[in-house]
Amino acid sequence: MNKNQVEGVVKEVAGKVQQKVGEVIDSPTQQVKGVAKQVAGKTQKAVGDLQQAAHDVVKKK
Repeated sequence: MNKNQVEGVVKEVAGKVQQKVGEVIDSPTQQVKGVAKQVAGKTQKAVGDLQQAAHDVVKKK
C-alpha cells in the first residue's frame, strides 16, 4: 500500500465516525462533514490505487 491508499482509508474511517457522532448528537452539520470526509477518503484511496497499479505495470516491464 502506498501513502495515498493508507491516508484515504484513514480519512474514510474518520468520516464514518464523524457521521455517526453527528447522528448520536443530532448534528446535521457533523453528519455532512463526516460524509464529505468519507468521499475525500475514497477519492484519495482511488488515486493511490491508480498509482499502485501504474507502479506495478512499470515494475513488471
